[in-house]
Amino acid sequence: MAIMWFDSLPPRSITSFDVLAKKFLARFSIQKDKAKHAPSLLGIKQGDPESLHSYMERFNKACLDIRSLPTEAAIMGLISGLREGPFSYSISKKYPTSLNKVQERGEKYINMEENSRLGNSSKTGFS
Repeated sequence: MAIMWFDSLPPRSITSFDVLAKKFLARFSIQKDKAKHAPSLLGIKQGDPESLHSYMERFNKACLDIRSLPTEAAIMGLISGLREGPFSYSISKKYPTSLNKVQERGEKYINMEENSRLGNSSKTGFS
């Protein structure tokens, strides 16, 4: 990505290392900042084969990168990224009031999902 950017610069537009450093930082530090704001959470989606545990773990890691993350933004981001399923249906029926409650409810569905997966694998293992 950086090489493509560098190759796209107009000829003779870099007259010193200082100019190059400033242009580079202006171009690429903006992208870094965008990833650390609450709206970036809306881009995190649970994939089709992805377990709820994996999704929530990935989402929580992304939340750690955002300073002063409003609780409501975190809840909204997590919920909007869920694929349809038992947990998303439960959330839609009773909207959580805190991130802690979302995590607690999520743990229950993670356990159900993992128990179901273990049950299915033991059934197929004895066939």
